[in-house]
Amino acid sequence: MTHLGSLALYLALVLAAYAVASSLWGARQGRRVWIASGAQAVYAVCGCVVIASAALIHALLSEDFNVEYVASYSSSTLPIQYKIAAFWGGQKGSLLFWTLILVCFSAIVQVQNRDKNRDLMPYVTASLMTISLFFLGLLCFLTPPFERLTFTPAEGSDLNPLLQNYWMTIHPPALYLGYISAAVPFAFAMAALATGRLGPVWIQTTRRWALTSWFFLSMGNLLGGRWAYEVLGWGGYWAWDPVENAAIMPWFTATAYLHSVMIQEKKNMLKVWNMVLVILTFALTIFGTFLTRSGVISSVHSFTQSGLGPYFMAFLVLVLAGAFGLLVYRLPELKSDNELDSIVSRESAFLLNNLVFVGLAFATFWGTVFPILSEWVRGVKITVGPPFFNQVNAPLGVVLLFLTGVGPVIAWRRASIKSLRRNFTAPLVWGLVTGLLFFLFGYRHYYAVTVFSIAGFVLGTIVVEFYRGTRARQAMLDESSPQALGKLVSKNPRRYGGYVVHVGVVLISIGITGSSFFKLEDQRTVEHGQRFEIGRYSLEYAGITPYDDAHYSAQIATVRVFVDGRQLDTLRPEKRVYKKQQQPTTEVSIRPSLLEDLYVVLGSYDAPSGLATFQVFVNPLLSWIWIGGFVLILGTCITLAPNPAERQALARTTERVEGEAVAD
Repeated sequence: MTHLGSLALYLALVLAAYAVASSLWGARQGRRVWIASGAQAVYAVCGCVVIASAALIHALLSEDFNVEYVASYSSSTLPIQYKIAAFWGGQKGSLLFWTLILVCFSAIVQVQNRDKNRDLMPYVTASLMTISLFFLGLLCFLTPPFERLTFTPAEGSDLNPLLQNYWMTIHPPALYLGYISAAVPFAFAMAALATGRLGPVWIQTTRRWALTSWFFLSMGNLLGGRWAYEVLGWGGYWAWDPVENAAIMPWFTATAYLHSVMIQEKKNMLKVWNMVLVILTFALTIFGTFLTRSGVISSVHSFTQSGLGPYFMAFLVLVLAGAFGLLVYRLPELKSDNELDSIVSRESAFLLNNLVFVGLAFATFWGTVFPILSEWVRGVKITVGPPFFNQVNAPLGVVLLFLTGVGPVIAWRRASIKSLRRNFTAPLVWGLVTGLLFFLFGYRHYYAVTVFSIAGFVLGTIVVEFYRGTRARQAMLDESSPQALGKLVSKNPRRYGGYVVHVGVVLISIGITGSSFFKLEDQRTVEHGQRFEIGRYSLEYAGITPYDDAHYSAQIATVRVFVDGRQLDTLRPEKRVYKKQQQPTTEVSIRPSLLEDLYVVLGSYDAPSGLATFQVFVNPLLSWIWIGGFVLILGTCITLAPNPAERQALARTTERVEGEAVAD
């Protein structure tokens, strides 16, 4: 089976090269048969990579330890869900997984556009297959996933214990889906630049792809935060680790693009800017892959040091040079048709929003690469830690939160004093009341109260928008409130789904602020039956229970939680040792609530004395991060909902543009 997988990868490499050549030759010569042949080759590449992926999964599940990758990342005692997750748990497998998603997306693009965008598609195919060629080249010549050992070990080395967690099965796939789907808008942008078809078609065609990429990037970052919160045992969820930064940077630029592209659709402005954002988003996904595989940074998320770094850097340079070269060539044709009419307008708010997002991406990028540059230039290794990122990015985040409330309700072109008063009076009052309520409930840090007030303001603007839209439908169509609200959202899912996303952002901001400014932490060494206090909680250590199976052994502590003398819960933090690698891990125990999380870690246990050391955190409002994430995902799903009117408009635009192309 592994021989078949290896053969399939080499065949996919040849077919991908053929798809590039056939598509470009057909476009240059105007030969549809060659273009169609290139499209068919994409399906064949997809089939080959699917076969190779199935072969690697089969090797993992059948415990074929003669395959070097299986011996390094699996074992006979590894639970089956982690044997499957081992597919993306190591360097070679994750590159194959990346390639699998990319070629599957490429095939979907071919199906979606089989009867439209005929001028763009040869270049879209060539772009996607060129990216595929790079990854297939790595798999065939530098990191072959089916490499065999000269002997067959009796047992595998096992998957890294930190990866043996539920979130391993969903976080990397979500993040990869977000990374790789960014290639589709990039490919269409390159096709538009190559053909000179710079109108709205490529943007409208890729809108759902851009949203899909943003959706999975959002989910990937949220799930990664949850994974860090549960697995690493440090009481936090985001440490500005270089690999975390690599995941958040394309999210910043993708979010900026989704906002600024609305200005291009409405006002035919910011054409060059949107091209730049699409290029940067894709480039940052490649840069993130470079960081995790180059060995230039130290991170719990990165793969072992390898020689792939120079290849990824060279590919990134070629991508940027080619993309920006095309952009410069087409600059005269990308001139905006309109200009800003007023600083006090929705266009200005969206533009400022974009500048803040790009500022966040740049600050994060600079903080990530500065230690690398310093070591290269001066030979001195400098660490840039969370204080830098928090000091720079937190104020930008507050500005961004405020703009979240301003942008959607301020008027296009020019806002009058009357409209500003009508739209913002109630939300401003709501914001002040929200800040006062948090202050009265004991949250008295000035920075935190400011954020809570802005959060209340943003929620106020969203509520006002839903209220006015619902009342307008009721007045015109005599509908009930629930019916009017449902029709309001279904008729314009893009707008109102976006508002729901903003609600999720507000809730996440509340959770981040509460857990950052009002966190409690304590560490105690106690004996059996002894109690200790933290915040309003009294914790009693009630003993250790051993556990042992073929895969790992554990010491499970029992901790009873009391509030005001009444037992509230029983928590069971663990200390595990995985037998294959003899690596200890911490399994935390969390009692979540809307008000605060109680987070208990078993630091150590001394059997002779019976003493146990616990580290305990109280994280106020932290659950609102995960609730906000759920709301954000819900809002994105609403935005992605089918919209017949939008689909018909795209079809009309495509027909008109293709008709003009035929006439030319």
